[in-house]
Amino acid sequence: MVYDLIDTPLGPVAVTGDDEGIRQIAFQEGRLPLTIEDHWQRDPSFLHAARRQITAYFAGELQCFDLALAPVGTDFQQRVWRALKQIPYGQLVSYRDIAAAIGNPRACRAVGGANGKNPIPIVIPCHRVIGSQGQLVGYGEGLDIKKKLIDLELTGLKKTR
Repeated sequence: MVYDLIDTPLGPVAVTGDDEGIRQIAFQEGRLPLTIEDHWQRDPSFLHAARRQITAYFAGELQCFDLALAPVGTDFQQRVWRALKQIPYGQLVSYRDIAAAIGNPRACRAVGGANGKNPIPIVIPCHRVIGSQGQLVGYGEGLDIKKKLIDLELTGLKKTR
C-alpha cells in the first residue's frame, strides 16, 4: 500500500492506493483520520493524479474526477457507491433518491449505512447526500466538513455561470 498526504483548505487529506486504484481518502483533521501503517510507503509520484485532481477540486477547477478507484465493501455498498458517483457536482440528493437509484426504495437506512462506510469521500461524493427534508445529516468526517464541501461546490457553480 502506498500513501500520500495532500494539503487542502480543510486540512491534510490522506490518500492510499495500490495497483488496483485508490483505496481510501481521509481528512486527517476530521472525525475518522487514517492511521498510516508502518509498512506503507509514502509515494507522491504513484498518487500524482490523485494529488493533482484533489488539489484542482479544492481550487474550484475540477468538477469530475477521473481516477482508478478500488474501494473494498459489500455488494450492496458497491452499488450505493456507484450511485453516489452519478450525483452531479453541486447537486444534492436524499438517501431516498439513492435507494430508488439502486432499485431498492425502502433501503434508506441501509443506504445511509453504506454512505457512512464510503472509504473514498470527495471522489465518491457522499457529501452530496442529505436528509429528505433538506437537512445536513450523517457524514463520517463530521457535518462541518460536509457543509464546507457542499459550500465549495455551490460557490464553484456560481463562478462558472
